[in-house]
Amino acid sequence: MLESTTKTVLTDCRRIVVKVGSSLVTNQGAGLDLGALGNWARQIAQLNGSGYEVVLVSSGAIAEGMQRLGWSTRPSAIHELQAAAAVGQMGLVQAYESCFRKHGLHAAQVLLTHADLADRERYLNARATLTTLLSLRVIPIINENDTVVTDEIKFGDNDTLGALVTNLIDADALVILTDQCGLYTADPRRDPDATLVSTACAGDVQLESMAGGAGSSIGRGGMLTKILAAKRAAHSGAHTVIASGHEPDVLLRLFQGVAIGTLLTAPALPIASRKQWLAGHLQVTGRLVLDDGAIKALRNEGKSLLPIGVKHVFGEFQRGAVVACVSEQGADIARGLVNYSNDEAQRIAGHASHEITTLLGYGGDSEIIHRDNLVLL
Repeated sequence: MLESTTKTVLTDCRRIVVKVGSSLVTNQGAGLDLGALGNWARQIAQLNGSGYEVVLVSSGAIAEGMQRLGWSTRPSAIHELQAAAAVGQMGLVQAYESCFRKHGLHAAQVLLTHADLADRERYLNARATLTTLLSLRVIPIINENDTVVTDEIKFGDNDTLGALVTNLIDADALVILTDQCGLYTADPRRDPDATLVSTACAGDVQLESMAGGAGSSIGRGGMLTKILAAKRAAHSGAHTVIASGHEPDVLLRLFQGVAIGTLLTAPALPIASRKQWLAGHLQVTGRLVLDDGAIKALRNEGKSLLPIGVKHVFGEFQRGAVVACVSEQGADIARGLVNYSNDEAQRIAGHASHEITTLLGYGGDSEIIHRDNLVLL
């Protein structure tokens, strides 16, 4: 575990993504807590006035829609979730706009799906829109577009969405506010000896074993999603704080250098913007299973992926698609833009590059994925 202080890391941050969970913006699922929304608006407005650029990723639309529709439990059917989101989004945006207007600020609603960020052109358009809003001192309020989302394109939780937005706009920090004090060495609700992890390195494999499952019937993210979000945010060099949203003035104090919750520092230099986009693909149309030699060549030697290192090919994809590279045990190794379709990849898998012309009947790239089009996870 790295030793650091909040002061030496967060006080130098200027572009921030703040994610607030359902439990912090609703009255235990009974509609929106207007006082809580006003509190977040006040703190963000103060940060904005001090020169910070803040993007807010807020849950609460489905919970607000459930309350308006008189539903006591979160539905499982996708069309009912979409209906609740459509109803609740009206109240959520109206409430935030009113709260920020009191501080002389405008808010902007931005709804995203994975498809928006998987498509390179739409990704760049979203990036340009958000950076323009920030330059105008407008507060973007971001949520997943639940009204059109399907199982194939949903982010799954707003922690992941917050991390993807952090990468999208090259934010310096991601703050995930929850109803827990931070990450503990074990579930504090079950283990009285659990202790708070004050500082660690994002991506440390020990963290995932500490994290538990989802803890709320209203929200859908647990501590594990927050740990994985921090790992993803670190791709762009962003640090992550997981802290309790019930702490008084938590946002203001964090960026004054007060140590609150768990700080997960980015362990390495940020990767290039295009490779951040590759790493951000949550759903892919194909998987390449690599042998140990190929994994070593990618991780330790910075090599391209050659056909001889591919053991199995799964899925249907065309040349130029983003595919996952995994180990034989199923662990994620990399994402990359593939040079061959799934049919071609199956035919050349396990063979040397000089055999490609013979196997396919025509020449092609010697690599299945060139190292310039590949990002390690």
